[in-house]
Amino acid sequence: MNQLINDPSNVVADALRGMADAHPELRVDHENRIVFRGDAPVQGKVGLVSGGGSGHEPLHAGFVGPGMLDAACAGEIFTSPVPDQIMAATKAVDGGAGVLHIVKNYTGDVMNFEMAAEIAAAETGVEVVAVVTDDDVAVQDSLYTAGRRGVGVTVLVEKIAGAAAGQHRPLAEVADIARRVNANGRSMGVALSSCTVPTAGKPTFDLPDGQMEVGIGIHGEPGRRRAPLATAAEIAEMLVGPILGDLDFTGGDGVIAFVNGMGATPLIELYVVYHEVAAILAKAGITVARSLVGPYITSLDMAGCSVTLVKTDDEMLRLWDAPVRTPALRWGA
Repeated sequence: MNQLINDPSNVVADALRGMADAHPELRVDHENRIVFRGDAPVQGKVGLVSGGGSGHEPLHAGFVGPGMLDAACAGEIFTSPVPDQIMAATKAVDGGAGVLHIVKNYTGDVMNFEMAAEIAAAETGVEVVAVVTDDDVAVQDSLYTAGRRGVGVTVLVEKIAGAAAGQHRPLAEVADIARRVNANGRSMGVALSSCTVPTAGKPTFDLPDGQMEVGIGIHGEPGRRRAPLATAAEIAEMLVGPILGDLDFTGGDGVIAFVNGMGATPLIELYVVYHEVAAILAKAGITVARSLVGPYITSLDMAGCSVTLVKTDDEMLRLWDAPVRTPALRWGA
């Protein structure tokens, strides 16, 4: 496979070196593979830590900075960071107000974040609360999870909880808003091609020409079914239909509609899909209050997209609109 890499076994370390070069406002601990905001810890502010296997960029390191995460732990490709990494990040961002872990619902991630929280609390007394994202409606259990997978809503949880922490709200309140975003969010994705892990050098799964995998995970896990390639309008229906069938999105203050690229799908195609998603929501009487379109939680070089909807309220929207300054997401002051 043609890839812009040096040694396949050093891709994560090389990428972190490049990130440090490109973003001097961040602080990168290369030994522990942790990306910190440059001014961490911020005294009196809840520290936000997330992380997971690499290969989903810009998630999570691309969301480190004012208004979002204080630290992100980078595991190997599609492999959870280890407890020592997470513990080091937790200790380093503790500004005296406690630490929130935002964890995608994958077995290794959940187990390692739990272990790290217990050790950090025992050694330093820092209060740690974890919020686990589980928004994927495609499957109930998968190769990597018990229960639903944590996917696109993770980006929105990190943004909204990050804004709440930035207002110096207490840990319990920041955790509560994170749980509320997750509880009101649903996602589903489709793959038009497999992804290629650098050390493997070949596609993770075989997907013949003219076929697509509906309901995939972000590690190349199989979805609900394999189907013939369809139009953007038909794909949008396949993704939005199960989401609307799982949660009532009508009423309230509308939704945040997020159309995400899986890594190899150009933005022009994502906007085609977003148009179809917006039309489906309008027909269903659902107001789009805010939107996000682009590759924010990817699966290496996979072609395809996912749709995430979050039912919002006035508080969530104010926190969504709050300033953010990270490598991958920035607006406001």
